[in-house]
Amino acid sequence: MANVVVVGAQWGDEGKGKIVDWLSERADVIARFQGGHNAGHTLVIDQQVYKLHALPSGVVRGGKLSVIGNGVVLDPWHLINEIETLRGQGVEISPQTLMIAENTPLILPFHGELDRARESQNSVAKIGTTGRGIGPCYEDKVGRRVIRVADLADDATLELRLDRALIHHDALRRGLGLQPIDRDDVLAKLREVAPQILEYAAPVWKVLNEKRKAGKRILFEGAQGALLDIDFGTYPFVTSSNVIAGQAATGVGMGPSAIDFVLGIVKAYTTRVGEGPFPTELDDADGQRLGERGHEFGTTTGRKRRCGWFDACLVRQTCATSGVSGISLTKLDVLDGFETLRICVGYELDGQQLNYLPTAADQQARCKPVYEEIEGWSESTEGARSWADLPAQAIKYVRRIEELIECPVALVSTSPEREDTILVTDPFAD
Repeated sequence: MANVVVVGAQWGDEGKGKIVDWLSERADVIARFQGGHNAGHTLVIDQQVYKLHALPSGVVRGGKLSVIGNGVVLDPWHLINEIETLRGQGVEISPQTLMIAENTPLILPFHGELDRARESQNSVAKIGTTGRGIGPCYEDKVGRRVIRVADLADDATLELRLDRALIHHDALRRGLGLQPIDRDDVLAKLREVAPQILEYAAPVWKVLNEKRKAGKRILFEGAQGALLDIDFGTYPFVTSSNVIAGQAATGVGMGPSAIDFVLGIVKAYTTRVGEGPFPTELDDADGQRLGERGHEFGTTTGRKRRCGWFDACLVRQTCATSGVSGISLTKLDVLDGFETLRICVGYELDGQQLNYLPTAADQQARCKPVYEEIEGWSESTEGARSWADLPAQAIKYVRRIEELIECPVALVSTSPEREDTILVTDPFAD
């Protein structure tokens, strides 16, 4: 049976939550493979709105196994609050429906404090962090001083891991003018939350490999977008983990052969939150119109998203680095009513034409978009569920995007509602 990876192919906020939820109907397991609760997914199901941050989007569907993989960094207190919120909305969550990898790193209170202190004192160039402690936790992971889920089960190990982390963090805090960490307070909080987290702990790598051998369908869910990837994103204005599809295997403990189809989620226009280059950004009435019609505010932070025209160059790049098999084009309905649409087909850099965004930050900042104009449509596409429901000009726009990004469209989303989706190619087809 086919296993599918879902990745954002822009700067995040592409509508992955809805698409994962839509696909999860045919999946047996939904596995989150990277990121933290700095990402937010909004699901609208039968007019009920669910806002997820740490939990996989498939958790709102009954009869599925949801998994938080080792590639995720997990704030245990946030997770417990998120679980309780969803239970209050009628979602059943138990160790039979949710598993957390035993080797998942934990975000502790001092990670968030460090994150926020650095950003507030950074007078050179702010990164645009959410201040949730994701970056510092990943730093501790590669620095071999992080506390992992399994460590909560043994008090001696827990104290040893915490002491190792505090040696590093207290030195950093002195340099930032922060008070030393209260060791006893952190330890008490960890001991208190431990039973609530450990009941979901499992050898996820083993469970998933057994599921695969049994012919179960696995849906791998990422957070953020490929342009925020620590290696291939617009560095340094990126997240602290690998976002591209190759991380799906590492982030849950499966080999790359477990991936059969990579679905890239792409908005019909472009947005980003926070700092960093954005060649097609619009600071005019069109940009404001996109933001208002698309309700472009971050699920996690509430920050207003920057909006611009579709950038085919960037999406072509992310399709290449993630090995995208097909894209899901979301929010097509936001473009309804525009007389003329523009698509970025290349860049001009110091008089030269480029068909990709260069790596160097100074060159990225100087890149000017080269546009192709295409006629818009006046009819509504909202709620369309088949090609026959779409205006001819909207179909032309979708087909032109396919040509420019050199990747086929597998799905088209025309509203936040789960069923307002046009299926072109089934990612789960064997």
